Amino acid sequence: MNPPKTGGLDYIHFLVAAQKEFTCTEAARSYPEEEDGPSHDAFTRLLQRRPPSAVALWQEAEPAVDPGDGLLILDDTTLDKPYANEIEHVTWHWSGKHGDVVKGINPPGLLWRGSSEKDLGGDPSSREEPEESSSEETRRETHVPCDFRPCEKDGKTKNEHLREMLDKASDREFEPEYVVFDSWYSGLDNLKEVRDLGWTFFTRLKKNRKMGLDDTHNRQIQEIEIPEEGRVVHLKGYGQCARSSGPTPQTETRKMEIPTKARRRTSSTGQRMTWK
Repeated sequence: MNPPKTGGLDYIHFLVAAQKEFTCTEAARSYPEEEDGPSHDAFTRLLQRRPPSAVALWQEAEPAVDPGDGLLILDDTTLDKPYANEIEHVTWHWSGKHGDVVKGINPPGLLWRGSSEKDLGGDPSSREEPEESSSEETRRETHVPCDFRPCEKDGKTKNEHLREMLDKASDREFEPEYVVFDSWYSGLDNLKEVRDLGWTFFTRLKKNRKMGLDDTHNRQIQEIEIPEEGRVVHLKGYGQCARSSGPTPQTETRKMEIPTKARRRTSSTGQRMTWK
């Protein structure tokens, strides 16, 4: 058996240097010209030998993550495959980027956004004040992908994968300020999952979701007047009070923040929070 013509480091170098195209064909084309250089099939076989691994991703991400100071962001991404007819994991799905139904790979993933004021380490008294020109660099937020789920046809929905990733994040001792996701993932099962983990979510709700000013009469969100400063409401099926921000005309949805300890009837001075 002939040894592989390319390795993981070769592919990493290609990904770092590539600008637009990230295919095996482009990787082979970008490789230095040699008499017996790797073809695109060599890169394809490399990727087949090393299937995607969420565990391997976390091993790389863990040193860059401070799990007690930041946001957990849940979303899916689209890897366009418009000409793929027999590639595994390729499906038709809605793409917010394209604003249309497209063909591609659509894995859900978990992103950690660290605080912009993360301590740089060392003795604070011995550190010099950063110059004005570099102050933005010292406050730059970190964005680290921490988990994902392959698009396997195993019967699980993206919402089930999302809840699995939340459970795994809890096992890894994440303590986010908020768990952030869009209206696609704002079903009751997901909201209750975040609550049961002791976290707070920040999301959008579709305009036809039912809520009320109390738990006796529910109406669609679009029928409830929501002032700019927000309002405490009762979300049908959730069982707790919530504060909603003003409308967003572009998407006709409402932003929702649900305090996880709403029944304790305490108060909080935290930004955009209402406790009841």
